[in-house]
Amino acid sequence: MTSAQVDTGSEKAPKESEEGYERGLGSRQVQMIAIGGAIGVGLFLNAGANIAKAGPSLILMYAVAGVIIFFIMRALGELLLYRPVSGSFAEYSREFLGPFFGYFTGWTYWLLWVVTGMAELTAAAIYIHYWFPDIPQWVTALVFLVVLFVANLISVKLFGEIEFWFSMIKVTALIGMIVIGLGVLTFGFSNAGDTAAVSNLWAFDGFFPKGIGSSLMTLQGVMFAYLAVELVGVTAGESENPEKTLPKAINTLPWRIGLFYVGALTVILCVVKWTEFAPGVSPFVKAFAMIGIPAGAGIVNFVVLTAALSSCNSGMYSTGRMLRTLADSGEAPKAFNKLSATRTPALAITVSMLFMGIGVVLNYIVPEKAFGYVVSVATAAGIWTWLMILISHVLYRRAVEAGRLPASSFPAPGGAKGSYVAIAFLLFVTCLIAYDADSRVCLYVMAGWAAVLGIGWAVLKSRNPEIAERREPEFEKVG
Repeated sequence: MTSAQVDTGSEKAPKESEEGYERGLGSRQVQMIAIGGAIGVGLFLNAGANIAKAGPSLILMYAVAGVIIFFIMRALGELLLYRPVSGSFAEYSREFLGPFFGYFTGWTYWLLWVVTGMAELTAAAIYIHYWFPDIPQWVTALVFLVVLFVANLISVKLFGEIEFWFSMIKVTALIGMIVIGLGVLTFGFSNAGDTAAVSNLWAFDGFFPKGIGSSLMTLQGVMFAYLAVELVGVTAGESENPEKTLPKAINTLPWRIGLFYVGALTVILCVVKWTEFAPGVSPFVKAFAMIGIPAGAGIVNFVVLTAALSSCNSGMYSTGRMLRTLADSGEAPKAFNKLSATRTPALAITVSMLFMGIGVVLNYIVPEKAFGYVVSVATAAGIWTWLMILISHVLYRRAVEAGRLPASSFPAPGGAKGSYVAIAFLLFVTCLIAYDADSRVCLYVMAGWAAVLGIGWAVLKSRNPEIAERREPEFEKVG
C-alpha cells in the first residue's frame, strides 16, 4: 500500500468527525441499543402467529436466521471500523456501488424505520388494550408517537438514556421469564406445572407439525424480528469510541440471539404446548397467564409494551439521521441537514414523525389489519438494506485484497464467504415472500417505492448532473 493511499484515508477522518453530531452515546448505551435491537415486537407479539404456523420448529427458524444475521453484522462491523460514519448503509452503498445505490438505500432504510415505527405503535396500542380495552387503538398510538417525538428532539443523550432503560427492562424481564420457565419445568410448580415438559417440543404432531414448508414460510416474520440489529451502524457517528464499542456490541450478538430468541422460545414452548398460541397475542403474556403467577401476565404485558416503545424510539432516531445523511449528499432537501441547538436533526425527525403518523391513521381505519400490513413492507425494506451491506462488504474485501484500501481492524471471519451465504439466504426469503399470497403485496409496494425513487433520481440528475457522477476515489482505484 502506498503512502498516498494511507493519506487518502486519513484525510477523510476529520470530515467524518465533524459531522456536527454530539458524540453523546457511551459504551453502556451502545451496548444496550445493540441488545435492545435484538429484542422487539417481532419476538414478543409476532411470534404468536408464527408459532401457530410452524409449531416448535420455529425455534430452528430463529436459530438459522440468527446465523445469517451474525454474518450480516460481522460484514457491517468490518465496514464500520474501516470508516465509521453516521448513516453508514447509504454511505457504503454510495462508495462501493455508486451514487444511485446510496440514494436508494438511504431512502429505503428511512422507509423501513417509518414503517417499523407504525408497526410498533400498533403493537403498543394492542398491549394497552390488555388494561384499557375501551381506548381506541389510534388514540394510544398518537399519544406514544408525540411523547417519543419530544424525547428525540431534546438530545441524543436523552435518546440513549431512554433506550438504555427500555432495553434494560426487556433484558431483565426475558432472563426472569427464562428462569421462571425453567423452574416450572424442573420443579413443576404453578398451574402449568402438570403439563410442562420438554416433550412438548415433539409430542403434538412432531417438531414440524405442519410440515417443513410451513416452517420455511415463517422466515419472513422471523427476519422482521431481527430488524434493528443493524442500528449500531447508525450510531457510529455519535458513539464516543466506535473502535471499541462497535466490535463489542457486534460480538455479543450470538449469545443474545441464543438466549433471547432461541432460549426464550424453547422454554416457552416446553412450558406450554404450541397449540395454545394464536396470532395477535403475545406468547409470553399467554404463557404467564397459564402459569398463573399473580399479576405475572400484567407485568409481562408491561415489558412487551416497553419493547414496542423502544423500537419506535429507535426508529425516530435512525430516520432523522438517515434523512440528514441524504441531505448532506444532495439527495434530500438541504433543510434536513440542519441541526438544532441540541445538535439533533430536528426537522428530519419531525418529518419522519409525521409519516409515522400514517400508522395512527391505519389504526383508525383498519385496526385489525394494521400490524400485518406494515410488517411485510418493513421486512422487504430490511432485506434490501442487508443486501446492500453484504454486497458493499464483498466489494470492499476485493479492494483490500487488491491493496487499494486499508484493511479494517475488525475483519469478518472467513472474509467474504459469509456474505455470499447471507446473500443467497436473503434471496431465498424474498422468493418465499413472492410465493405467499398474503405477503407478496409488500413486493408490489416496494416496486411502487422504486418507481417513486427512480423519478426522484431523474429529477435530481436534471437539476444537478454531477450528483450521478459522484463516486468515492478509493473505489475508482479498484476498478
